[in-house]
Amino acid sequence: MDTARIGELFGLDEKIALVTGGSRGIGKMVAGALLDAGARVYVSSRKAEAVTNAVVELSTRGTCEGFVGDVSTPEGCVSLADEVRSRTDSLDILVNNAGATWGAPLEEHPVEAWDKVMDTNVRSVFLLTQQLLPLLDAGASPDDPARIINIGSVDGLVSPLFESYGYSSSKAAVHMLTRHLARHLADRNITVNAIAPGLFESKMTGFVFNNPETMAAVVDQIPLARAGTPDDVGGTAVWLASRAGSYLTGAVIPVSGGLATL
Repeated sequence: MDTARIGELFGLDEKIALVTGGSRGIGKMVAGALLDAGARVYVSSRKAEAVTNAVVELSTRGTCEGFVGDVSTPEGCVSLADEVRSRTDSLDILVNNAGATWGAPLEEHPVEAWDKVMDTNVRSVFLLTQQLLPLLDAGASPDDPARIINIGSVDGLVSPLFESYGYSSSKAAVHMLTRHLARHLADRNITVNAIAPGLFESKMTGFVFNNPETMAAVVDQIPLARAGTPDDVGGTAVWLASRAGSYLTGAVIPVSGGLATL
């Protein structure tokens, strides 16, 4: 085995990445994998304590810095972009992961919750990408494009078991926005792809993992009959961010144990 060649294909040495919502759940899994591959990683989250705790843990795997950032508002997106600009002149990898969900019966679903989910999950992807384009341009070249990785969801590909109408709609929108951005950023040497995770353990899915009956019902729908692991989603992100993934753009990749094939 040519391990040096594998390192060239999948290594991220000297790359700089931002992972929004990187203090927990899938964001933290992705941040850890990028660090393992050699990238320098910035993580952001709304809560200072969560950022501090995540950076302490993630720093055992590589160079990691964190800061508070709330992408649910336009002002928050600008503030977060300003933080990144104050630390680096270029950005190689942007992972738009920060998200929110809300579950309620159709008749009871509040419009305020719909707006919160849409603003956090969709508008933030557009606005933060818009704000960080100059840094992504600075880190891009034909042989080594800058990368945008949006975190969608299998719920944006198949009808969910639970009544999370805003969440599934927002993730379907993320998938379409990914394709649209990919088309128009290709000539700037920026690739845009989405990961559509299935069941992974996080605060958002705690109600599933903490209830054996609910867990059994959800896993029963997954062809591979298990939840995803940090390696599953982290490895996909590393591939998309690496030389091995440089010719892929506009793709929505279901990392869902086969659920998206149903």
